[in-house]
Amino acid sequence: MSKSVRAIMLSTAAAVFALGASADGTMEDRVAALEEMVAELKAELAAERAKTDESIVRIEKTVAEAPAAAAPKTDGFKVGDTTLKFGGFIDADVHVTNLTDGGIASTSIARDFYIPSAIPVGGDETTFTDFTAEPSRFFLAASTPVGEGKVDGYIELDFLGSGQGNELVSNSYSPRLRRAFVKYGNWLVGQEWSTFQNTSAIPESASFLALPDGMIFIRQPQIRYTKGNWMFALENPNTTTLNAGSRDENLLPDVVARYNMTGDFGNVSFAGIARQLRADFGASEDETFGYGLSVSGLVKAGAKDDIRFNLVGGEGIGRYVGLAASRSAALDPNGKLEAIPSVGGLVAWRHPFGETARFSGGYSGLFVDNPTYLASTSTKSVQSAFGAVLWDVAPKTTLGVELMHGIREEESGNKGDMTRFTFSTKYAF
Repeated sequence: MSKSVRAIMLSTAAAVFALGASADGTMEDRVAALEEMVAELKAELAAERAKTDESIVRIEKTVAEAPAAAAPKTDGFKVGDTTLKFGGFIDADVHVTNLTDGGIASTSIARDFYIPSAIPVGGDETTFTDFTAEPSRFFLAASTPVGEGKVDGYIELDFLGSGQGNELVSNSYSPRLRRAFVKYGNWLVGQEWSTFQNTSAIPESASFLALPDGMIFIRQPQIRYTKGNWMFALENPNTTTLNAGSRDENLLPDVVARYNMTGDFGNVSFAGIARQLRADFGASEDETFGYGLSVSGLVKAGAKDDIRFNLVGGEGIGRYVGLAASRSAALDPNGKLEAIPSVGGLVAWRHPFGETARFSGGYSGLFVDNPTYLASTSTKSVQSAFGAVLWDVAPKTTLGVELMHGIREEESGNKGDMTRFTFSTKYAF
């Protein structure tokens, strides 16, 4: 009951009492006064009821018009307690390649993307065109809750380098394993990008890979532990030599430590690697020590641009840099294994323009300090530069054009050049 209704009732009672107490008051006066006060009370009650009904209608209308709660979004789909996610991309490329000093076999993976060590030296000029969809890729990721944490699994495949396909009729190519690992807490076990590599330094390109000359680029089995900004790993060892047939006989894994810095500026990582280089040459076996240091990352330049870079050097880093453009070690005339020094790097600039287009370009090089007893045909350096324009013509659909030029120089001073134009169409899903 509202305060105003209670007030009318109290005033009514008081008036009736007053009339009863008055000697001059007649019965008719008291009844009339009482009826008037009852009428006022009814009017007040009706007004209160109308206000209450109006509030109820307003509340019901608000509830009815309120949007239904959105269903929670899930990234993937569930099978039991496990969330699965499938994705990848379809990549169709056209390459027109000119070689100043020879050719590349039609079955070589170097026909599909730039491999510095595959540039021929000392032959006749050759030009050819290739169409390929082998860079197309797919992955399956899984995540299962375990206590307060979870176990994650990931497997990724593409079709590059297949030895089970050809261009005769069907162009059928078998999948190849790229990555396959399990993560739990701070631990990762399986095949993944080497901890020595910062993948954010890889330039965006229309081709499968640009500027690999001085780039750390390798995937391999490993055991990795991550704590805060630090990463530590034991990775698959493999000793490769330049001048002698040998069998890899490593006992110790490659040891990698890396420190990552991230912020509004982008990211920068510092990494070091220590390696046992050990091989059997039939009549003898020997071992030596290899190491490498690197700094790499992606730094923002302005509102949208970024600079990607990689600088690496050491002795015996071999296959970690330049897609194995050089080797880890060589056997000297005294039968001793010697680690080969090298230094390399890259720098690339990415510049968005318009609504959905961007330019990407840069330079990369690897320089090898080969021992004097090695053959004059040994690779002394590889260098390349590229420029690409990429345009998102629809959601997740990108067209790209690219021009790259690479040079390989031998210890003799002889050189071979490679120029490649690429047109690509990529749809990610």
